[in-house]
Amino acid sequence: MTAPANPLDLTGKVVLVTGGAKGIGRGITERFLAAGADAVVCSRSEPESLPSAGGRTAVYHPADVRDPDTAFATVAFIEEKFGRLDVLVNNAGGAPFSDAATVSPRFSKAIIELNLLGPLYFAQAAFRLMNGQEEGGSIVNISSVSGVRPSPGTAAYGAAKAGMNSLTKTLAVEWGPKVRVNSIVVGLVKTEQAHLHYGDDAGIAAVGATIPLGRMAEPDDVADACLFLGSPMSRYVSGAEILLHGGGEKPAFLGAANSEPDHAPVN
Repeated sequence: MTAPANPLDLTGKVVLVTGGAKGIGRGITERFLAAGADAVVCSRSEPESLPSAGGRTAVYHPADVRDPDTAFATVAFIEEKFGRLDVLVNNAGGAPFSDAATVSPRFSKAIIELNLLGPLYFAQAAFRLMNGQEEGGSIVNISSVSGVRPSPGTAAYGAAKAGMNSLTKTLAVEWGPKVRVNSIVVGLVKTEQAHLHYGDDAGIAAVGATIPLGRMAEPDDVADACLFLGSPMSRYVSGAEILLHGGGEKPAFLGAANSEPDHAPVN
């Protein structure tokens, strides 16, 4: 297969970003718009403003990602308006802090529906359209480091993201070769909500200093990875988990021992 002259030019392509008007999702949507794609964002409530870039503005469609009917309705809307869907980014998700010993069953159910079942519903809806297209399509699941390491305070969320990683690999096998499915395992990200979690700028900087690359991710960092996975540059990438965490977290024992590694070989 011969790649186009500019594989990051997505003119004529259509992308759907769930939760695509705020935070990480807004950055993702703007990156695809800047690359020439038409973009649709969905959420339960209409945003105050829609992402814009490259002379285009995203289209909004109401949807509760936990509801399978609205997932299929959203894709049907896209097919009617644009005639195609090339990229789905399952971005909507999240969870507030909760103690695993006392959290209510209703809360846990809602978290799993939002972070695991919702992405599955949207993936199923997107597949039905993408599989009939000559060029197929790409599904990008926004996962989290909470799904690959302990997630105290967000147990159901971490379990859902671990499930998303497994789902990604399974769908990549079932839906190839027409539809590629990948996940991005995202670490700490600095968004407009960061101060609610990490305090003031000093707190955010202190948290960033614990990351090997010296800072928290920006939405643009996640957006660039999404653009890669949605473009022909990743044409042979499917079933992958891309770690986007700045090198991960420094081992706790280093701080406990008040030492830093000397980079000497260990036998």
